[in-house]
Amino acid sequence: MAGERVLVPLSDTVTVRQTVSYAVRSGLERADSLECHLVIALPYDVDLPEGQRLNDEAEDLLARAENWVEEDASGADVTVETAVLGTDEYLFGPRDYAEIFRTYVDDHGIDRLVLDPEYSPGVTAPMLQPLERELESVGVAYDEAPVERAARHGRLRSRTESFDRLFATFCISYGFFLLLGDPTYWFDLVTGAAVAGIVAVSLAHVTFSVPLDRVQSPLRAIRFVFYIPYLIWEIIKANLAVSAVILRPSMPIEPSLTRVNTRVRSGIPLLALANSITLTPGTLTVRANDQQLLVHTLIPAAREDLFDGGLERAIRFVFYGRESAAIPSPRERDDAEIVGGDEL
Repeated sequence: MAGERVLVPLSDTVTVRQTVSYAVRSGLERADSLECHLVIALPYDVDLPEGQRLNDEAEDLLARAENWVEEDASGADVTVETAVLGTDEYLFGPRDYAEIFRTYVDDHGIDRLVLDPEYSPGVTAPMLQPLERELESVGVAYDEAPVERAARHGRLRSRTESFDRLFATFCISYGFFLLLGDPTYWFDLVTGAAVAGIVAVSLAHVTFSVPLDRVQSPLRAIRFVFYIPYLIWEIIKANLAVSAVILRPSMPIEPSLTRVNTRVRSGIPLLALANSITLTPGTLTVRANDQQLLVHTLIPAAREDLFDGGLERAIRFVFYGRESAAIPSPRERDDAEIVGGDEL
C-alpha cells in the first residue's frame, strides 16, 4: 500500500498525547508508511509580544510531539514534518483556522486531518464543532481522534491565588460602593466594607477567569485610571462631531457597518474595547466575536476614527503595556472594511 500523509493540528490539551498516538496508529493501519505532519496554528502575529510567547510554546510542544511519534512508530516507516502556521497573519475564528489548514493540505498533499477533541488554539475555548463545520465547508477530510477524556475538574487553587482573588474582588466592590456613596461618611465606610466582604466571599471564585498576577494586575489598574480621561476626551470629541453634523442643514449622515479585526484578545479586553466604542457617540458595536467587531458608524468622521484605531491602541496599552500599544492601525494593517451602508 502507498504511504499516507496525515495532518495533526496540535494544542496543549489533556488529550493531545492520545491524539498523536491515534494518528500514528491509524495511519500505519491504513498504509505501509506514514508521513505525519504536526502543525500548530497561532492566533497572533509573532511580532506581537503575546505572539512571540506563543511561538516559543509552540516550538516546545512540537518538539515533544515529534518524540511521541517516534515512540509510537516503534521502528515503522514514519517520517515527521513540523510547522508553525499563522505567524504572518492574524487568525480569529474557526473559519480562519479551517482556511489555513486547507491551504496546508493542498500544498502538502495531505490525505487526512486528525483532530484532537479538545483542540483549543491560543487562549480560546475548545472549538471542535465549529471547526468541523468549517472544515467540511472548505472540503477538508478529517477524523476526530477517539480519545478518553479526563474528568473536567477545576484546577486546585493555592492559598496565595485564592487570597489574591478575594482581595481583588473586595477592593473592586469596596471602591465601587464608595464611588456611589460618601467616602467621608463613617456609616458608608462601614457598610461598604461589610457589603464588599460579602461580595468577595461569595463571588471571588467566579470573578476572574484567569489567575491574577501580583505585578501586572495592579499595573493594569493604574493604566486603566489613565485610560479613563482619554476615553472621556474621545467621547467629548465625538459629541462635538455628531452635533456639528446634525446642526448642518444638509445633515451629511452616512450610516454604514464596518468590520474590524482587532488586535486584542477575546474576553475582557475585547469587551472593554466594544463598550468603549459604543460609549463614543456616532459608533455602536453591533457584534463582538472571535476578536472581530462589527460596528455601526453614523458619520464619516466616526468611521475614520475606527480605522485609525485610537481606542484599540489605548485598550492594548491598558491590558498589555506600552510595547503592545505601538502597533499599526487597522487601516495600516488592512484589518478594517466597510461591509454595508444605510441599506442595511
